[in-house]
Amino acid sequence: MDIATIAGIILGLVAIIGSIFLLPGSNFGMFISVPSFFIVFGGLIASVSVAFPLKDVLQLIPAILAVFKGGKDSLGNLVDEAVEVAEVARKGTAELEKQVESIDSFFFRDGVQMVVDGYSLEELTEILNTRIDNREIRENTQAGLFKSMGTMAPAWGMVGTLLGLVVMLAGFGSGGGTDALGSGMSAALITTLYGAIFANLLFLPMSDKIKTRIIFSSTAQNLQLEAARLIHQRKHPLIVREKLNSYIPPKEWKKED
Repeated sequence: MDIATIAGIILGLVAIIGSIFLLPGSNFGMFISVPSFFIVFGGLIASVSVAFPLKDVLQLIPAILAVFKGGKDSLGNLVDEAVEVAEVARKGTAELEKQVESIDSFFFRDGVQMVVDGYSLEELTEILNTRIDNREIRENTQAGLFKSMGTMAPAWGMVGTLLGLVVMLAGFGSGGGTDALGSGMSAALITTLYGAIFANLLFLPMSDKIKTRIIFSSTAQNLQLEAARLIHQRKHPLIVREKLNSYIPPKEWKKED
């Protein structure tokens, strides 16, 4: 699990709920409104259904769950793995083939398998680059979906507020009095509150989280692509390590044991 994501959401909820109890004369119950929730959330689902293909909308729950997944291995570990495979590759193709199944990353494993199967350097590079490009397209679509939801949430909150104001003013005009005006205004503003919370605590941060992971995943896979190329060229493990160190911060560079 991604501790930072969970901690951030919990901290945001604590800040909101804590503020409610600290406000004079407020109580938690007055901020609960089932109709307001359904206006905002239902409106968001409707909007993304219009903006995105159905197959992308159906992936909303898996995309949310993916945000909460834990981080992947560090880039330094990927360098260590590549150097180990490069050392085995110097012993011959037969030894390299035995090593393939022990490689954790499916992307790097496929790259090394292509070396074993005799793919040319150009074919290997083209295939793996295509996989990187298409993964980025898929993940950017998820990020765009969350960004759209974050943009639309306050708008749907305003829609709910306008609906509440219409009902409130209609009741006030029929003799509801100032008490009806105050309670109706409070109920109408809750929808805007829900929209702002959905946008700024959930969907916009989720979009940024996915974009951050896209950058990390692309860096990791480009590192592994270069590693597969170097193994294909039968480069010495020392050269492999030094070239792959270029993908990671200097303080994390791997040194000869």
